[in-house]
Amino acid sequence: MRLVFMGTPEFSAPVLSELVGQGHEILGVYTRAPKPAGRRGMELTKTPVHQLAEGFNLPVFTPKTFRDEATLEAFAELEPDAAIVVAYGLILPKAALDIPAQGCLNLHASLLPRWRGAAPIQRAIMAGDAETGVMVMRMEEGLDTGPVAMAERVLIGADETAGELHDRLKAIGADLMGRAVAALSRDALTFRPQAEDGAIYAEKIEKAEARIDWSRPAREVHDAIRGLSPFPGAWFDFSGERVKVLRSTIAEGAGAPGELLDDRLTVACGDGAVRLLQVQRAGKGPVEAAAFLNGARLNRGMRLG
Repeated sequence: MRLVFMGTPEFSAPVLSELVGQGHEILGVYTRAPKPAGRRGMELTKTPVHQLAEGFNLPVFTPKTFRDEATLEAFAELEPDAAIVVAYGLILPKAALDIPAQGCLNLHASLLPRWRGAAPIQRAIMAGDAETGVMVMRMEEGLDTGPVAMAERVLIGADETAGELHDRLKAIGADLMGRAVAALSRDALTFRPQAEDGAIYAEKIEKAEARIDWSRPAREVHDAIRGLSPFPGAWFDFSGERVKVLRSTIAEGAGAPGELLDDRLTVACGDGAVRLLQVQRAGKGPVEAAAFLNGARLNRGMRLG
């Protein structure tokens, strides 16, 4: 098929590789523009999709918006059969959605209509969901409201982090989209409308959510920690320093919220306790709890902020 690919982060890249590997004609790749990086912000860093596309010698487009005529005209001139969209990051207006002859297919990392929006992987874990998945849908003007063609469900591990789930889903999603495009090429891809019952939005993660609230039940604290790992990272205050928690597990114990219950970094919550397994101090790399305790002056009975 004659395809245009639209994507930006690491999650998107395996889908582009899958489509190239299947022999589809990739007319162009749309991604977000390079951003300043480095200590002084002097270097421009290309997105993972941009770098991959250049490796395949594919033309790359980085418009700031799809609402101007020049961008729409350039897109139309490619004459794609379909556009494949995976975490692109720009809103496509109806004028853009109508250009591909067979529409725009989107890969979304949730079981729609649950967790429409920006952060479905993190929100599913933070909510304590037992399962999630990936879906291929046809895009329409609403946010993740289009009809669904294919889906894969997965169970979420009790201690699984957002980073681990992300990596599982990106591989599953690439395979799913590959099969969806193959079916589309045979006119064998069928769609069904999403149910409206159970629709919920995965709002963007806000910085204020990252501070650990020890007054919450242990299960909620644990889910927040793993849902925010590795980025932006749930954190607590220790002697005026922010310490990120990258991995935890439910533990036995009780005490005042934030109280250190033992010498294994078990912390009391509003109900129950969690044990911190991996942490990261500012400017340092991730370490296991034992290594952190060797360098930190923490004693049983202390309160973490």
